[in-house]
Amino acid sequence: MASINIGSLRFNWKGTYNGSTAYAVDDVTEYNGSSYICILASTGNLPTNTTYFQPMATKGTDGTDVGTTLTTQGDILYRDGSGLQRLPKGTAGQVLKMNAGATAPEYGTGGGVLQTVFTTTQTRFSSTSNSFVATPLTVTITPTSSSSKIVLFLRTLTNVTGDSYPRFAWFRRIGSGSFSQITADPSSPNGGSTTGAYLADRANPTNIDQMNVMSDVYQDYPNTTSAVTYTLYGVRENGGTFYINTSEHYEGGGTADYDQVGQSNILAMETGV
Repeated sequence: MASINIGSLRFNWKGTYNGSTAYAVDDVTEYNGSSYICILASTGNLPTNTTYFQPMATKGTDGTDVGTTLTTQGDILYRDGSGLQRLPKGTAGQVLKMNAGATAPEYGTGGGVLQTVFTTTQTRFSSTSNSFVATPLTVTITPTSSSSKIVLFLRTLTNVTGDSYPRFAWFRRIGSGSFSQITADPSSPNGGSTTGAYLADRANPTNIDQMNVMSDVYQDYPNTTSAVTYTLYGVRENGGTFYINTSEHYEGGGTADYDQVGQSNILAMETGV
């Protein structure tokens, strides 16, 4: 039976180019990352010679070797102005966010509530001091970041004698340092400008068994990661005695019907900026 040669019905892959190989039409070879098809029988002619070869697929630009860029478990890859870069993993509790210039990612403290510390006391306290004295209302919190703010929520019960009125202010101690007043102390307890930080309470002088609820919210920026202690200080005005968690009636041995002990609370909340 007669046979008819119809030539190649498909491309013939010859692998990497070899100068000693005889290439026939439709042979395909690889050279320097690109592939070429033979269009004229050739031996010893480089695939870049367009008389004998035509490119099929041209090699692109080499990219970044991610395997050498990312060196540690947890690393992530991002692009800056010049190319791909490695961002080392953060530490426990950190979140991924943009830097101050909004040009690249970074790890840092996230916003929202980072921690809370709650204290409560039923300790009875009274004072006739004409200068600020520490009350039993205190809380200590250690910020996780120096840029955090601390928000204090206070609820306490107070009472005074006669026509007196107490004034209160927040005092703060950082680490093992000394306490210092951090809230305003206006000269007029019954209506001076409070600047949102001054606390005052005036009970009914004829109601010696009554304890009045006093509350406050205060925001502070201690700028530290050391332990910060906040204590409520108080001072009497216009003579008399001021009380916390108790009343003149109780302390004076009043009847059991009015012998009540109060409970005061402080919640310290660290929030991220």
